[in-house]
Amino acid sequence: MKPVIIKNDAHIRCMRESGALLASVFKALDEYIEVGMTTMDVNDFVEAYITDKLGAIASTKGQYGYPYAINVSTNEVVCHGMPKVSQKIKSTDIINIDVTLKHNGYLADSSKMYVMQEASALAKKLAKETYQAMWEGIKLVKPGAKLGDIGYAIQSYAERRGYSIVREFCGHGIGSEMHEGPDVLHFGKKDTGLVLKPGMTFTIEPMVNQGSHKVKTLKDGWTVVTKDKKLSAQWEHTILVTENGYEVLTLRYDESLPCD
Repeated sequence: MKPVIIKNDAHIRCMRESGALLASVFKALDEYIEVGMTTMDVNDFVEAYITDKLGAIASTKGQYGYPYAINVSTNEVVCHGMPKVSQKIKSTDIINIDVTLKHNGYLADSSKMYVMQEASALAKKLAKETYQAMWEGIKLVKPGAKLGDIGYAIQSYAERRGYSIVREFCGHGIGSEMHEGPDVLHFGKKDTGLVLKPGMTFTIEPMVNQGSHKVKTLKDGWTVVTKDKKLSAQWEHTILVTENGYEVLTLRYDESLPCD
């Protein structure tokens, strides 16, 4: 695991700014995305919005050699789906759009499910329950908590509803670098793992499958799909550990914090 970097007040201010900018990207995307456009249309819109409108960097592009500004993962694609000119959005699709943005040297990372109007009831339920699973983990973030508690909460919530948690990918520390420590697993055991401290920043981004947790990577070297071809969903936020709890740095305009 890479070193865990505790952020000072100046770093946190920069990360708040990046998080707010990224939230605005999703607001713009909410008003743009529609059935019939291609996933490459979505990519080009997001890249132009980040670079031209916000004056920031679409940092997914070029990360580890990845050629595009977003990951767009549709239906059975678990993560790292690549936008395509040939792929049109269908009225039955569920689509995860994953975006990272860098501003003033600091990153924010978030993803959101877009559920098209004619998606099946089971697909809509998967997206909704995955969102709640993410929040079950986020709600436990505070100084003194352990990463295993977060993973256990996410895993148990999903599995009680008949879903499975992808094991091969996890959340990660984030700051001036895309991937810092700690690794944030979305499964685990209570009272195990790293103890959280104020100033830590990391993503929570569970990938929840309708069927088996097993996945495979396609020949393009990026796209990860469910082995059983059943649906997968994911949501993601960048989180700050505060002195007495957590702050969601990428909270979007259409979201509110849970009451409990």
